[in-house]
Amino acid sequence: MAPAGVLYAGRQAELTGMNVLHLKKGYHLRLAGRPAADLEILPRPAQLAVVPERLRFVKPQLLVKVGDRVRVGSVLFEDKRHPGVLYRSPGGGTVSAITLGPRRVIRAIVVELDAEEAFEEFAPLGREALESIERRELIERLMAVGLWPLIKELPFRDAARIDRKPPAVFVQLDNLDPFHPLPAVYLAGREALFDYGIRMLERAAEAPVKVSALKESAAGLNGLKTRLTHVITGSYPAHDPGVLLYRIKRSAAENHAWYLSGQGLLLLAQFLMTGRYPTEQTLSLAGPGAKHPRHVRARIGAPVAALSAGRSAAPGTRCIAGGVFTGSPASADSFLNVEETALVFLPEGAVSPPPFGWIMPGRDVPSYSRAFLSAFTPPRERSMSCNRHGGLRACIQCGFCARVCPVDILPQLTYKTVVAGEVEESLAHGLLDCVECGLCSFVCPSKIDLLQTLRRARETFYDDIA
Repeated sequence: MAPAGVLYAGRQAELTGMNVLHLKKGYHLRLAGRPAADLEILPRPAQLAVVPERLRFVKPQLLVKVGDRVRVGSVLFEDKRHPGVLYRSPGGGTVSAITLGPRRVIRAIVVELDAEEAFEEFAPLGREALESIERRELIERLMAVGLWPLIKELPFRDAARIDRKPPAVFVQLDNLDPFHPLPAVYLAGREALFDYGIRMLERAAEAPVKVSALKESAAGLNGLKTRLTHVITGSYPAHDPGVLLYRIKRSAAENHAWYLSGQGLLLLAQFLMTGRYPTEQTLSLAGPGAKHPRHVRARIGAPVAALSAGRSAAPGTRCIAGGVFTGSPASADSFLNVEETALVFLPEGAVSPPPFGWIMPGRDVPSYSRAFLSAFTPPRERSMSCNRHGGLRACIQCGFCARVCPVDILPQLTYKTVVAGEVEESLAHGLLDCVECGLCSFVCPSKIDLLQTLRRARETFYDDIA
């Protein structure tokens, strides 16, 4: 029998050997500004950077100073929590700035690029050598290059631990956040590299590798269909490995599975095959505030100013690095980290409501609530802004958050137990099952930011047990 919230469509003829799952919960995000499938190659910028401030859980120990010369792949800092987990320079040149925030938090390590960039050279690992290398040595290579944190471990989504083998590894090709790169774009012509990456994961994890894609994408991945294990239909965030694990797991022993994105897999595979730190990846520059939403091929660590120049449809647009619900604000003087493959342009929205706005029917308001006329009009893409369209109020027990939660927790009750300091009760309500998708905050008519409260509670619990 299928778990609650999931329907098994079976192994259909055109998708032989794949599990076709329809996930019933979530919310279909009909937001304007999706990226077109064309790919633009961007010129090399003058500067690149790593932004430790937006690397979750990481406590950087600086290993360079302003004025130091670095190559592509030179070590910039190490994670104090995990000695040996290194972060390397995406460019070759001179460390021109190390910017600090409050309490001396390292915001960015900026590298001014040379006209001709030099590379740190590592020993490449061919296909035959991959089959014979010891697991420990393979993991040490991946950690040394500074890309190991691309592999995350559930449920806390920190860099995968190497002291235990995972029950499985999930590779997500798609992202139902409407503004992320499409697999048909970033995988084009790289099928052999992807296949090498899957074998790399099988050797490093010594566990089953489960590759998932949306049904729409799977139809176009002709060269990779034999690698797909799960084809998914459903609403956001059906793509999330945490959601997939929640629906198919059979015991709590599977909770510590690893996962990574399709692009992350390509970067790891490229390093092993070439012996050089990868320098480029595919990004999406999209959103309601983007002038021409599209995919671009850009340098890892590219400056937001260069990526956004001339691409905002109107003044007063905010840039979000990562997902529209799960990303972080990125100022014009910031940069994108290797894990951030989308730059979303969102209009700020009106600061104050229009006159008599409270009696307007809301025909164009993207809202889950049926209080607006948009709920009764034909489905179509609508623009989204940063305006909350209302102030913070007390929870009214509407149950909207529970209806859309993809892992069947009751976010409103979990939130209240967290606020009350009842740790055991919040865990019993499913705090660790939360996939941090942000839907609970999006649909809440009281404008309560449940996501941030639940995320902080998870991080606090993680720190306590670490």
